[in-house]
Amino acid sequence: MTDSLGFRLKLGIIAPSTNTAVQPEMEAMRPYGVTNHHGRLYIPDDPIEDDAAFNRVMDNIRATMFDAARIVMTCKPHRLVLGMSSETFWDGIEGSKKLLARMHEISGGVPVSTGAEAVRAALAKYRVRKIAVITPYMTPGDEQVRRFFTECGFELVVLKGLKGASPVQYAHVSEKQLRDTIIEVNDSSVEAIVQVGTNLAMARLAGVAEFWLDKPVLAINTAIYWHALRESGIDDRVPGFGSLLTDH
Repeated sequence: MTDSLGFRLKLGIIAPSTNTAVQPEMEAMRPYGVTNHHGRLYIPDDPIEDDAAFNRVMDNIRATMFDAARIVMTCKPHRLVLGMSSETFWDGIEGSKKLLARMHEISGGVPVSTGAEAVRAALAKYRVRKIAVITPYMTPGDEQVRRFFTECGFELVVLKGLKGASPVQYAHVSEKQLRDTIIEVNDSSVEAIVQVGTNLAMARLAGVAEFWLDKPVLAINTAIYWHALRESGIDDRVPGFGSLLTDH
């Protein structure tokens, strides 16, 4: 017996309760016979006025994300997906591996897709080394993102943190603002542009920007969902979100 709607793949996806971008963007990428089952980890929408406040948000995420994973696993998904990115970059490659291992324990051995590993796998498809990165974070988050990519062997030509005013307000950054940021971080030495922070809604814009810039522009929600599909054996080409979902 298989699930009547998710007969090809059921994904259990967790994201912060403040996140309004992951669910609609990943639903827009969903192929026929694949179902997304969203669980929320509770965090308050506290103001992020400085680095200390950003670190408190991270503490809030860590306090509830494992329980959220346990809850979403009760629907028996075929893969656990972390629709959150900051924690997946924390403490570099070693920290990313530890988080992945912990989530594997919670999932009972069901495969797991995380933001950091998904972006790393996506960049490998393009064989690039020099990247520009866009984040919604304060300096502590940017430092962790920089550390992860550097340890993975990438050269960060530029990293732009947008310093969002609160977790909910990450999603208030408009496509126009993101377009202007893409233009700001791009130059001839940049081989690919990467956006992290799953509550920045950039999946559609990344595909558009990639066409005009003639280089990979990877939105993290696209990379996570691509990783979840491809690692689960779903090879459907999904248009509208860039070359990652149409060519790889």
